[in-house]
Amino acid sequence: MQLSRKASLKAYNSFGFDVSAEYLVIVKTLDELKGALGFCAENKLSLLVIGGGSNLILTQDISGLVVINRIVLKQVESTSDGDFLVTAGAGENWHEFVRWTLMQGYNGLENLSLIPGTVGAAPMQNIGAYGVEIKDRMEYLDALDRESGELCRFAAGECGFGYRDSVFKRIHAGRYIIISVTFRLSAKVGLVLDYSGLSAVVERQGIEDPTALQISDLICDIRRSKLPDPEALGNAGSFFKNPVIPEQQCAELTRRYPGLVSFSDQPGLRKLAAGWLIDQLGWKGHRQGAVGVYDKQALVLINYGKGSGGDILSLAQAIQASVADRYGVLLEIEPRTYP
Repeated sequence: MQLSRKASLKAYNSFGFDVSAEYLVIVKTLDELKGALGFCAENKLSLLVIGGGSNLILTQDISGLVVINRIVLKQVESTSDGDFLVTAGAGENWHEFVRWTLMQGYNGLENLSLIPGTVGAAPMQNIGAYGVEIKDRMEYLDALDRESGELCRFAAGECGFGYRDSVFKRIHAGRYIIISVTFRLSAKVGLVLDYSGLSAVVERQGIEDPTALQISDLICDIRRSKLPDPEALGNAGSFFKNPVIPEQQCAELTRRYPGLVSFSDQPGLRKLAAGWLIDQLGWKGHRQGAVGVYDKQALVLINYGKGSGGDILSLAQAIQASVADRYGVLLEIEPRTYP
């Protein structure tokens, strides 16, 4: 285990915030992770575990130990009903893993293509796109319990999955470190195309019988047209959750603002398009010092290179206040803030 002192975290968070860690270690195996936790306990240090850093707002230099999870693994097990249980290490790049599954003929993750981050971070916030969420495809995950030191298995139903949420963000926050995630995938093509006009895009492309890999390609094209590359402009993808409100409140807002974009959610609830709310208030393309709102997608906040976590949060708070004042709706920030 190689520890670094006063190490920059700029390369380990997709916003590119240039903060430093008191101690930094990159772990590639479970044994290395256990060694890092032992060092942390012996020296009574605080701990931050980072995967891809694509859902993280670092606001200052980090005291204690920062662990970069780079545990890699790919395993496949056939099931009696013809499906495949595909396991990936927590440190695997999410998009590369998705593309690998499709190239092997294991279908089911195509709608989640090009989402930044690592496999281990995906279930923590139940990532989702185009009508599919992690909870729809995950079988179980294995995680190290920091309290007992034991490896624990959580079935999908035990993860408390919600909209960009899980028990690992709430009641178990900080306790478990995800080691690997197993998905139930299929050789059959069971495409989900009824979300956000995806079927219309397929039709315009003239694809009569699309494969999962073709859907992945289309989604990659759509996402690239709307979202900036973190290598070019620091960002964390969608910055705000789509707010969920009662149907009655949505109906009243629709009466006042006929163009309001909303989607059905649970019975009695509607989900509003946060990007539409922000865009209508003129925030798209707005720049505030070293940070701003992406000019192609109002849901994305960007760091032009010299911005800080505090700068991003200040801009986010201004947007939240603006939306609350106009629509009476509170936008919730999706990325996690640390410390």
